Amino acid sequence: MVNDITLELDDEAATLACGERFASILVAGLTIYLHGDLGAGKTTLVRGVLHGLGHVGKVKSPTYTLVEPYSIECNVKSSYNIYHFDLYRFMSEDEWDAAGFRDYFNAQSVCMIEWPEKAAHVLPEPDIHVRLALQNTGRKIQFSAGSALGMQCLEVF
Repeated sequence: MVNDITLELDDEAATLACGERFASILVAGLTIYLHGDLGAGKTTLVRGVLHGLGHVGKVKSPTYTLVEPYSIECNVKSSYNIYHFDLYRFMSEDEWDAAGFRDYFNAQSVCMIEWPEKAAHVLPEPDIHVRLALQNTGRKIQFSAGSALGMQCLEVF
C-alpha cells in the first residue's frame, strides 16, 4: 500500500505537469490539503490539476475571494465541481458558516485547500495532504494519504 509519494520538480513547468498527472487520479468526494510557504507552488499545482481535467480558462488564486469554483465535465455521464480554497486571509470560523463553505464538501466535489491550518476547526479531515517546498531552483512535493480513499488514489498515482 502506498501512503506517501515524494517527487522532485525541476521548475514551474514540472509542477504544472505534476498537477496534470495528479488530476488523473482524482475522484469526486476528495478533500485535499495543500501545504507550503508563500511561493511554494500550491496555486501552480492546482492550475495543473485544472488543466489536466480539461479546464481551458484562467486559473487565479482565490486569495481575496477565499474560494474559486470550477465545473468539470469528465464525460457525457459524469461531472463534478472543483473548489479551490485559499485560506491565507481567512479570519474567523463565523466567516466559514456565513459563506456556506461547509456545503461545498460533498460527494460531487473535490475541494483543494491552501492554508488549511487557518481553518483547522471547521474543515473536514483531508483524504490527501500535498506538501510543497522550494528546493534549489525547483520544488519538492510530497503526497500523503489521510484516509482510505486517499490511499486508493495514491495507489493509482
